[in-house]
This record gives sequence, C-alpha cells and structure tokens, in this order.
Amino acid sequence: MSGSTFGNLFKITTWGESHGTGVGVVIDGCPAGMPLCEEDIQNYLNRRKPGQSKFSTPRKEDDAVVIQSGIFEGKTTGTPISMAVYNKNQRSQDYSEIASYYRPGHADYTFDQKYGFRDYRGGGRSSARETIGRVAGGAVAAKLLNMLGIHFLTYVKSIGPIAIHPSRFDASEIEKHPLRMPDATAALEAQNYLDNCMKSQNSSGGIVECIMKGVPVGIGEPVFRKLDSELARAVFSIGAVKGFEIGDGFEAARATGLENNDSFYYDKEGKICKKTNHAGGILGGISDGSDIILRAAFKPTPSISAAQETISRDGKNITVQVKGRHDPVIVPRAVVVVEAMAALTLADLMLENIGTRTDSVLDYYKKQS
Repeated sequence: MSGSTFGNLFKITTWGESHGTGVGVVIDGCPAGMPLCEEDIQNYLNRRKPGQSKFSTPRKEDDAVVIQSGIFEGKTTGTPISMAVYNKNQRSQDYSEIASYYRPGHADYTFDQKYGFRDYRGGGRSSARETIGRVAGGAVAAKLLNMLGIHFLTYVKSIGPIAIHPSRFDASEIEKHPLRMPDATAALEAQNYLDNCMKSQNSSGGIVECIMKGVPVGIGEPVFRKLDSELARAVFSIGAVKGFEIGDGFEAARATGLENNDSFYYDKEGKICKKTNHAGGILGGISDGSDIILRAAFKPTPSISAAQETISRDGKNITVQVKGRHDPVIVPRAVVVVEAMAALTLADLMLENIGTRTDSVLDYYKKQS
C-alpha cells in the first residue's frame, strides 16, 4: 500500500491498524534543537482518545505515546522521530461477522476490489484509529508553529442541523463540553439531537472549523502548491470528510465581486490590514496575514445498529445490523485531527518558504558565518 506518507520537507509516515499491535508515526524533517517531550504529544492525543463521553466509542484506550527515537536530552536531534501507541482494548471478535459482507458507507467493498482481501477487524488502515499517527505528528508541527507565534482555535461548528450562533461564541466553552462547541446553548441542543439519534440506532455528521492565527504573509506556492489547495488535500485525506471550505467557501458563489472582495487599508501604525476576511486569509494561494479560516464537513458515522441493506461476498442480498463499538458522531474527536493536518501542512510550507527569496538565504548564511 502506497500513500501513507504526507509532506515534502516536514514529512510524516503513519503506520499500524485498529486491531493490530499498535499505531504510530515516523516524522522526517523536523529541525534539530526544538524542545519536545511525550507530554507535548499526549496533550494532543488526549483530545481524540475514545471513551470520553457517551457520544464517542466506548472502546477504552489510554492512547499513551512512546517516543522511540529522534529526541536526546529533551530536544529534537534532526533525525527521524518515531512514536508508537500500543492497542490494549481490541475486541476483534466483534468484527468476525463482517468478514462475510460489505458494510454500507465503509471501505470494505473498495478495499476488497483493490487489494483482493481486507483487514475486517475494525477497518484496518481505513479505521479512524489511523489518525493517532496524524495527531502525534501534528502535535510536533504545532509545537514548532507555536514557537513562531502561530496558534490554532479549532472547534465543532455544527452537528446535524444544530449550529453555533456567532452572538453566543465563547472559546472557553470548547473543552468544557464533550461535543467541543463554543456555544453552550447549541451544545445542549446538539446533545438532545444526538440522544434521539442514538435511540433510533442512528448517527450524525457535522462540521469542524479551524482558525489559524499569526500566520505571516507569503506562505504557499502560487500554482500547484497553493496554501488553500494543500490544506484541502490534507483535510480531505481524513476519513469521513466530504466537504471543505476556505473563508466564505461556497457562499462566495452567491456573492457579487463588491460583496466578496476584501478591501485593504493602513492602520494607525502603517500596517496593511483588510476590512473583511471573505477570502479566509489566503489570496492567490498565498497567506495574506489575516486569520486563516477553514471548515471540514464530516459524514455521519457509517457503523450504525439500525438495519441496513447490503450484499454478502457470496452473492446474496442481505440485511445487517452492524455490531461493535462506534461513535454516534465523529466531529468532537475529529477536531484535533483537522488541527493536526492543518499544522502539518503549514509547517511543511513554512520550511519550504525559507528558500523563496535570495535575501532570506543570504541573511541566514551570513548569520552562520
């Protein structure tokens, strides 16, 4: 299987399966000398680990990370950083029945057709547990970006038909509620909505919004490596993502040019600013210094207990009820996955950007001499 590596200079390769020995990541290209410890990684992994509430899978995993290489005396060495999380609460017997049929909404059928066989225990590489490696890698990228003054604000914007309201936005609410919504009223409404979904053995989709603050002007390559196109590629690589927007996104198609254009002005200190941010912080594929705003739409969890029609591998039309431990909604645990992929993308492009201008290269090497 190819396609398990992401990035150009700051590069990650994820490995492992949901019901194998463990999952993890190898990071290649992280600069030497950056302070890093397991706690930095664990703080990110704790935001996605299962069993945090009734709205996530009841599978109990500590998701404790072990850094195996690339760190010495608390700092990165510039060599590959290998990290592992060992699976401890697999119940593979829950999935033995699905070896004989294809679950609706899952990759069972496509994996079978592509590879000739599949790891049916929890989905193998197509399981959401694969994202542990992404989050661990993203935690390292975020640490580097934080040192550069770049920070993330990521949260659930909507669950099913329930969306947060701008007038009630309160970032302090995000980690107070298991649904990670910055609107206490919307979170309560979404909780009631999910309770009804679960009673009917059903699931829900939702939208995650990520805001990147402090990104300097000039990040992104203007043709095939645009910042927005790279962010889209990164976020679309997350399982269950079905839609992506930057700034006003699809709403821009309904606007006029006068409505959509962001006017520039000089502030009192002579700094170039924009009066609005319909573009979401990116112009011509390059960051413009404003907040970068993206959204990812997640489909409902396909593993539901309600009866569904499908086919068996021996050529029969059948009705199934999927067993196992599954999230009734993905987006609360996907918040940190979206943030991780955004951080990986930005760190990679910022490292590339160092060599864009001759004066930057000269300044760097003059300092070294």
